[in-house]
Amino acid sequence: MTGRHPEPETSGENHNPAGLGLVALIREDLATHGGDLLRPGFRVCALHRLGNARMDLPRAVRKPVSLVFNEIYRRTVLRLGIEVPYTVRLGRRVEFAHHGGTVVNGWAAIGDDCVIRHGVTIGVRDVDRVDELPVLRDRVDVGAGAVILGGIDVGEGSRIGANAVVVRDVAPGSIVGGVPAKNLSRPVLEDELA
Repeated sequence: MTGRHPEPETSGENHNPAGLGLVALIREDLATHGGDLLRPGFRVCALHRLGNARMDLPRAVRKPVSLVFNEIYRRTVLRLGIEVPYTVRLGRRVEFAHHGGTVVNGWAAIGDDCVIRHGVTIGVRDVDRVDELPVLRDRVDVGAGAVILGGIDVGEGSRIGANAVVVRDVAPGSIVGGVPAKNLSRPVLEDELA
């Protein structure tokens, strides 16, 4: 993953993580969200997985399924306040810990085992550079109200403080906070992450 993402023409692809089928991914998402079928974060992840899986359907079938999917997606965003389009590269075991006010731009990437809290925005920094979006590596923990913008790389195992505004790369294992976000701890070395 890089901070620069493909153009929207690639939206007709299934971006679910490879190696697991749809049912296994949804089971994993359910376990990540405490086994609670009604938890908003689980419902958003499951809908995201289904939105990607429909891309593998034959084109004649995909079109009516997409009409139904798009209506369900719109209602879910309005009801739960978590917007994660199916084009987001969503890793495995991602937890949306709370609902409300969370927006992830359609071309951002979120790695495995990340935690995203309420009120988080992950998206574009400059309207003239809509293809430059954040990449959150594995095990990133994002505090409530954080804003992560632009073609930046948030390193593995990093923690983003509540209400931080992140507009620069974050080294792996770092803790950042503030407006604009500054490093609050030394980066953890790669061998310490294991």
